[in-house]
Amino acid sequence: MLTPHENATIGSVLLEAAATFGERPLLVAPPNAARAYDPQGRTISYIQAAQAVQGLMACYRAAGYGQGHRIALLLESRLEHMLHKLAMNALGICCVPVNPDYRPRELAYLIDHAHVDLAVVLESRWADWQAGASEATWQPSAVLLEQFDTALPPASTSATNWTPEADTPASILYTSGTTGRPKGCVLSHRYELAAGAYYATRGGLVDFRPEGERIYNPLPLFHVNASILSFYAALLTGSCQIQTDRFQPTRWWQEVRDTQATIVHYLGVIVQMLCVQPPSPGDKEHCVRFGMGAGVEPQLHAAFEERFGFPLLELWGMTENVRILVDNMPPRQVGTRAFGRATPGIEVRVADDAGTDLPDGTPGEMLIRHSAATPRKDFFSGYLDDEAATEAAWRGGWFHTGDVVMRDASGMLHFVERRKNIIRRSGENIAAAEVEAWLLTHPDVELAAVMAVPDDIREEEVLACIVLKPHARKLADKQALLRSLFTHCEAGLAYFKTPGWVWFTDAIPTTGTQKIQKHSIFGAGADPRNLPGMHDLRAWKKRQRAQG
Repeated sequence: MLTPHENATIGSVLLEAAATFGERPLLVAPPNAARAYDPQGRTISYIQAAQAVQGLMACYRAAGYGQGHRIALLLESRLEHMLHKLAMNALGICCVPVNPDYRPRELAYLIDHAHVDLAVVLESRWADWQAGASEATWQPSAVLLEQFDTALPPASTSATNWTPEADTPASILYTSGTTGRPKGCVLSHRYELAAGAYYATRGGLVDFRPEGERIYNPLPLFHVNASILSFYAALLTGSCQIQTDRFQPTRWWQEVRDTQATIVHYLGVIVQMLCVQPPSPGDKEHCVRFGMGAGVEPQLHAAFEERFGFPLLELWGMTENVRILVDNMPPRQVGTRAFGRATPGIEVRVADDAGTDLPDGTPGEMLIRHSAATPRKDFFSGYLDDEAATEAAWRGGWFHTGDVVMRDASGMLHFVERRKNIIRRSGENIAAAEVEAWLLTHPDVELAAVMAVPDDIREEEVLACIVLKPHARKLADKQALLRSLFTHCEAGLAYFKTPGWVWFTDAIPTTGTQKIQKHSIFGAGADPRNLPGMHDLRAWKKRQRAQG
């Protein structure tokens, strides 16, 4: 494994990796006959990647792009995304990945906020980019990927004379938080290399072999998991990243088998969808040694591992710090929301709103830092053009994650909920994620988003927004359906946790990584309780409480 020195840059590490690992594969696109590009698949070795990067660097340099510039990439999850990013970083250019699902308003926000100097765009996404650019105040140049070599417009401003350093910005990634407008997280060369090195050296069940691993990652390249965490772990260990277009449950196992993947990355929704696929004699016919991800539902954890024959290692990370915590040391706490313990390089506190440490077994916000002497080492550089938000997140010398966790007596950390997704009802704190997870076990529920609504007596009440499965949408007797849902909740949740309000909807907005965007379900300032189709079940709760 390559060990980046303190002043290493992405460009220097790429050259070292190419010299060390040579003809080993670095990037792989699985075959897909239905795909318009690379239907037969594609493999790029370390040497080929270095050569391609040198060619792209020459093009960017000739057009005047270099240190201090920012370039947006709207290239979906094509291998070209990583090649362009590497070339840009080697020149000191900062990469701004673009979510291809962004609508024009969202694109305009990114353009104006990031002040990109150039966009490299797929021809199939050109109309989308133009629609966003038409709503933006800032007007950057743009070039089609397919015409990059011949039509790259010259830079409108001069690059600086500096050369890239470890603290030079390598990426600006926009967080997909559930509230508010996205923040641009500035990530340095040091951050990205440290993230990969940290992942690759976790040990235990996270065991990167000297001959290299084959990491299958279905997450998009505008996301920190695929573009930084797994990619730099691969680059530093002589491994390769298998980058698929996006998760498709019917193609997952075929691609995993065909590419001989040894590590897979997942989200909870991926595990859930794989579990409902028909059982097959080939369920264990693969080379996968372990999966890395987050959000697997506890009731599916052991069943998945038994059926498919490899451990799902639950991790915690965020764009601001993707040096992961992970439940990688046997005995693991399968069937819980455990995600690892504090380790050297990631110190952890569990604190209340006043910043006071809480005893084990008590939920509180997770605060993290590198160390007392160097609290911000290897973290993000800050939120773009928002020093106030950066310092607020770092108040007291600890980064405030916004995640509510519980630490048990062994030091294991358990995820409870996003801090703002805690519902406070009659003095009881209710984790929305817990209610959502239970609702998803009802046979008629396809998707659920749980949140707080005001209550005149109890401060807040539980609201469940529910997407029904196709067969249930046809049911005429909604009262019977509501009673079934309520009875189901009664059976598995404490009285106060059962939804007092239920609203059926055809869709719940999500991000490109399948995170629910609760702030987008209802309009700003709207009181959901007054909307048509809202079902008030609070009387049932009263009755149940009285009976109990």
